Amino acid sequence: MSDRSSPLLVETIDRVATLTLNRPEARNALDGALRAALWDAVGRMGDDPGVDVVVLTGADPAFCAGLDLRELAAAGPPGAGPPEPERQAGGRGDDGLFRYFPLISKPIIGAVNGPAVTGGLEVALQCTFLVASERARFADTHARVGVMPGGGLTVYLAESVGLRRAIEMSLTGNFLTAEQAYALGLVNHVVPHDRLLPFALGLARDIAGNDQQGVRRLLTHYRQLADAATAADAHRLEGDMAERWLAAGRHGGPADRDVRRRAVIERGRAQTADRPAADDPAR
Repeated sequence: MSDRSSPLLVETIDRVATLTLNRPEARNALDGALRAALWDAVGRMGDDPGVDVVVLTGADPAFCAGLDLRELAAAGPPGAGPPEPERQAGGRGDDGLFRYFPLISKPIIGAVNGPAVTGGLEVALQCTFLVASERARFADTHARVGVMPGGGLTVYLAESVGLRRAIEMSLTGNFLTAEQAYALGLVNHVVPHDRLLPFALGLARDIAGNDQQGVRRLLTHYRQLADAATAADAHRLEGDMAERWLAAGRHGGPADRDVRRRAVIERGRAQTADRPAADDPAR
């Protein structure tokens, strides 16, 4: 476990790394130290053979309030306004896209424990998928402060909630509750606050328990689908990837496939036995 005074806490248990934004007094706003720590930690997790899944959360009461505007204002000359986000946070990958953390081959589950606002919403949207506490709130306030997002917010938000809803969120700066975010498809689950991290870690362990070559291949494919121009392009990409997978012998022999098939059946039976009905707080 990291030093509790660190701006980013890192803990790895059972092949799942939990990263906690740890500036609660500033609502986990991204200053230089936290940005650098987050970028470096995610990169390390991507390279670490002992980590299969990353969970990203914040120290209560917020997930992330975005860039530290006080630091940005202090860094610029008087009257110049806040510097462009691309020069102040994260970095650009080989594809030229700006991110708050590097793109890695492993899933990153965002466990949104409180408000995720502006740059904080961008951080959440750069995760693979999101689980929200009932206390989570979401807003894009770039228009309120007169700056343009640079971390893909307009793209990822539109993919999550639809173009017209994304435009409304960005132009109004209005907040969504966790339940509204769930209804729009921005988050996968809403859970009681004290269940957020256990629930997210449970999903992470479900992923870590699968064949990791398969997990990473699927994750890569889903990312390619997002860039496909048409449904036919996406379908073609899926078929091409499946052919390459088979040609590389990644499917294993009959005995191996039978073992995996039995394991899948047993896991399915265990997960569906005595499952709570619609009153399950994980929605």
